[in-house]
Amino acid sequence: MATPPVVASGAPEIPSGPINHFGRLIGVFFSPKSTLEDIAARPSWILPVALMTVLGLAVAFVMNQKIDWRDVAAKRIEESPRAANLSPEQKEQQIAMGAKISPGFAYGFGLAWPILQALIVGAVLLLAYNVIGGANARFATSMGIVSHAYFPWILYSLFFIIVLYLKAPGTVDLDNPIATNVGAFLPDSTPKAVMSLAKSIDIFSFWTMLLVSIGFTAVNAKKLQGKAFGIVLSVWAVFVACKAGLAWIFS
Repeated sequence: MATPPVVASGAPEIPSGPINHFGRLIGVFFSPKSTLEDIAARPSWILPVALMTVLGLAVAFVMNQKIDWRDVAAKRIEESPRAANLSPEQKEQQIAMGAKISPGFAYGFGLAWPILQALIVGAVLLLAYNVIGGANARFATSMGIVSHAYFPWILYSLFFIIVLYLKAPGTVDLDNPIATNVGAFLPDSTPKAVMSLAKSIDIFSFWTMLLVSIGFTAVNAKKLQGKAFGIVLSVWAVFVACKAGLAWIFS
């Protein structure tokens, strides 16, 4: 009688058949477990990063068509704690500068953020899972998991484009354009530190963390089963606490 093959302990279980790159993008939504197991076994990250970059540039293009950057700059200066210390001439200089650099910044952010996100978050989570969880993962594997785990944010970008086309100019809240987080339901008078925390409690953030935990569990199920989500949640909590602290300091 034939003996079934033995899978090495701690190694990612390779699915019965490879999933192609486009299949992985669809699988992240509809069959995340098998898809992320395949990514853990055969890492790739270029396609999701490339598509998110293209969409990021598309968002920047629409923003530059639909948003009055001068108006945005003026509102932010008036809401700043240092507004009272600025003369009308200084305010005008800062408004003009903000209106001038914002279109280029939007394109730069759309171009650079997807790859930087994969690199930075991939490195941080690799450190966390290897040090805390003993995952013994590789950087390419972490980048592959992270880039695919963030891919559902492409829906957020598409919703943002729709909002920009549907809402009247000047009525879009650029700090929180889509009501997918707790902050969208708090009044404008909410303290900035509390608002920063509330905005971080977002459907897409928890969706991403869930996908990350599934992916790293597939890397080393023996060591990470049952605690993979706790590790990424802890990293997220530290980031959110730092962001809320900065919001409090500069409020």
